[in-house]
Amino acid sequence: MSSAPPLLLSESFVPNTDLSLIAGSVPVTALVSLIPLVVFFVLLGGLRVSALRSALGALIAALGVAIFGMKMPWALSVAAATEGAVFGLFPIMWIVVTAIWFYEVTVLSGRSDDLRRIFSSVGRGDMRIQAVLIAFCFGGLLEALAGFGAPVAITGVMLVALGLPPLRAALAVLVANTAPVAFGAMAVPITTAGGIIAPDDSRVAAEGIAQTVGVQTPLVAWVVPLLLLFILDGRRGVKQLWFPALLTGVSFSVAQWWCAHHFVYELTDVVAALIGFVVATVLLKFWKPTTPEDQRSKVTEEPLSGTRVWMALFPYALVVVLFGVTKLWTIGVNVPKWLSSTDLKITWPLLGTDLLKADGTVSSSATYTLSWLSSPGTTLLITGIIVAIVYSIFTANGKFATSLGQALAEFWHTIVKSRVSLATVATVLAIAYVMNLSGQTIWIGQWLAGTGLAFAFLSPILGWLGTAVTGSDTSANALFAKLQSTAAHQLGINEHLLVAANTSGGVVGKMISPQNLTIAATAVDLKGQESSILRKSLPWSIGLLVVVCLIVGLQSTPVLGWMLPG
Repeated sequence: MSSAPPLLLSESFVPNTDLSLIAGSVPVTALVSLIPLVVFFVLLGGLRVSALRSALGALIAALGVAIFGMKMPWALSVAAATEGAVFGLFPIMWIVVTAIWFYEVTVLSGRSDDLRRIFSSVGRGDMRIQAVLIAFCFGGLLEALAGFGAPVAITGVMLVALGLPPLRAALAVLVANTAPVAFGAMAVPITTAGGIIAPDDSRVAAEGIAQTVGVQTPLVAWVVPLLLLFILDGRRGVKQLWFPALLTGVSFSVAQWWCAHHFVYELTDVVAALIGFVVATVLLKFWKPTTPEDQRSKVTEEPLSGTRVWMALFPYALVVVLFGVTKLWTIGVNVPKWLSSTDLKITWPLLGTDLLKADGTVSSSATYTLSWLSSPGTTLLITGIIVAIVYSIFTANGKFATSLGQALAEFWHTIVKSRVSLATVATVLAIAYVMNLSGQTIWIGQWLAGTGLAFAFLSPILGWLGTAVTGSDTSANALFAKLQSTAAHQLGINEHLLVAANTSGGVVGKMISPQNLTIAATAVDLKGQESSILRKSLPWSIGLLVVVCLIVGLQSTPVLGWMLPG
């Protein structure tokens, strides 16, 4: 006597077939596929439900559309959600948590205050130059390591301490935060996009996306210091200080481009921020600004000893060295290849047997890669441990003592503090995997491709909208990267161009996200005045979005297509 097979557990599924069509119509199928995104944005933006609860609601909607609309077996739908959630935790949030912890180690030691003093001491007493270097260069460095609002909070407090009016300080740090977001938190938005569009070869995909972002965001970043001068002191500020601002912006942009193409893309913002600051520092040794009395800094920093300067910069120098070795060193021992050889390939339950491609073979999305040793997060963990040990040995009268035990305890505290973010990102990635593996994003992409080549111009708007609502370029890429990739294939456009466009669009959307507005208002002591900050920042966000749209639109044509990596 044979028993009946478990309900739908052994049924295979091939996404993107005519069987997935609803009412025999691509537009109808696409609109149904949009339901999870609509649920997410309505709950989060319209009803002001928390990001986690909004994501949970959207996940339920995505599962419903997958099962009843796309005819995906319920067991495979749930399996897709679990794989996405695990990918959200590792490697994505693993990188974020270790990056935040790495920065917290410097805070715990007191050395981060020395780094702040280094940035604020440059500028020869001119509040405007100091504000640009703090918001743009120091903020870029914080975005590279911590992200998730930390740059806005920390630099906002510092600008008010310089003597800037709170509203102007809030606007300045929000606009400055646009330049480094794409490569923020060790380039997690780009790593996420690579994992979404090419699960079987995510590193290569991420590097391709990074190179393309590297010919988009630098075209915006170079002008940001000039915009900051205008925000801080109007036309007078631009007229008097355009030269150091331009030199800082251009050096930052060139470093961004070079790092994205020729170095380790995760370190792009670290290198760019430090290069921008060094170039400004050297210039200001020989060039004295014209500083009106009302723009003189109210903060006078005592000079630091050479040892304290070096110890403040040591963690960031070590990050560059270790990432360079783990990603580029091939002399004698091919370190990147050896580290990659330790990756564990895990066939995901059910997906590994029943999720098929059109040719009948198992989909590559059914394999989860656990990059436990080659992950940037692991490199950051090792770097942080070394920094903690060095700081515990080289102390200054006990003032900067940090034990390894304290550092490791802080790691646990970082996890606890990040628990809501961990759950939110895991849920957003679960939504993305369900929508991608069931074929929902494929149908949306096919429908949007109907706009023709105009979609290349419009594509950054999706990233802008996603980041503005969620407050995270990472979340925007998780939601829309596959959609952008599908539309690119339908239109015959370089897929990396549109995925990068989603990332670059998100860069200029972050300044108007409710999350960042609240952080900025809190930092400058304007609680409850988020709407005032939004009214000031919205025109800047829309203006920069139009610029990004023009860049991407022209890069999809021969006019600027030559800029794209081969």
